[in-house]
Amino acid sequence: MYEPGHLHRGNSLATSDTPTYAIDLHYEVRKDAVEGPMLHMTLKGDIAGTAFDESFELHRDTAFNFASVVSRLAHKHGLPTHVLLISHEHEEFDLMFEDIRQRLDAHSGDPVDLDHLEKDGL
Repeated sequence: MYEPGHLHRGNSLATSDTPTYAIDLHYEVRKDAVEGPMLHMTLKGDIAGTAFDESFELHRDTAFNFASVVSRLAHKHGLPTHVLLISHEHEEFDLMFEDIRQRLDAHSGDPVDLDHLEKDGL
């Protein structure tokens, strides 16, 4: 389920290769006095009965790598790698991408500062 600023994913029936999970991703743009607009994301939930809570920020020009960061964090907390929380194949990805682009006032072809890739762990 997606609404601007929030994505929820869940699986209430465990199988042999996929545990139960309920994961919420919330996001907003925050203004940093030094770095400028930053995409702030909070990923929290429960995977196979174990709760987690992670927050991170991405620079305006690297924010569109959010899906890889979210996937990496979810897998770190026990979500199997074959489960994709956010994929370009999901309609919600396109909606979320567009919402983030509007919030950041980002445009196709905007330059990327390579130092931001390193700072954001990408």
